[in-house]
Amino acid sequence: MNLASFSDEVHRSFDRKAAARDRALIAARRAVRSSANAIRAVHRGELVEAHRLMDDAKAALDEGKAAVAEDHPDVYHAGFLQDAQKEYAEARLTEALVTGAEPPGADELGMELPAFLNGMAETIGEGRRAVLDLLRSGEIERAERILATMEDLFHVLVTVDYPDAMTRNLRRSTDAARSILEKTRGDLSLSIVQRRLQDALEGHAERLGRAPPEGSAGS
Repeated sequence: MNLASFSDEVHRSFDRKAAARDRALIAARRAVRSSANAIRAVHRGELVEAHRLMDDAKAALDEGKAAVAEDHPDVYHAGFLQDAQKEYAEARLTEALVTGAEPPGADELGMELPAFLNGMAETIGEGRRAVLDLLRSGEIERAERILATMEDLFHVLVTVDYPDAMTRNLRRSTDAARSILEKTRGDLSLSIVQRRLQDALEGHAERLGRAPPEGSAGS
């Protein structure tokens, strides 16, 4: 073995891997940023902007995967691209949750199941944000619909009982989602009770207002 030639080849190999990793990292960061901004746009009702940002996130994910998946699978599976996929899944699922649309599947989004499922778990937190916003504006029926969908998502998550190494620590994300779901259910139940009480008081006040003054019957 010619050590000088071997040394040159070692450096060329790692230079190629480092360059590919850098391209994938930049793409992953762009996907995460666009996904986070898309979620904010969804909560503000700016769906056209949300779609533009989600399209940008998907393009970035495709670029990142193309940079490393074929020639550098170890870099592809390092985790940062999967984290970016999770954020993208969260954005797409949050839009479906808030708007009442049919949620997309992992195959439709072109991603691995662990990233998709962890994104689903994060979506439950975004659902809580949407429910609280609706409760503040008195839209209890819409809040109830979102909570029902959150529960459906959670029921999928709790059935995935596999080792954390296979699911990328989904159990931890599911436990966090359970706590969020319970708090949201409590907040919504309290709001429903308060609205019923308010409706009862207003109805009672209205009936008193229509009642004839005391003693007027014999006058």
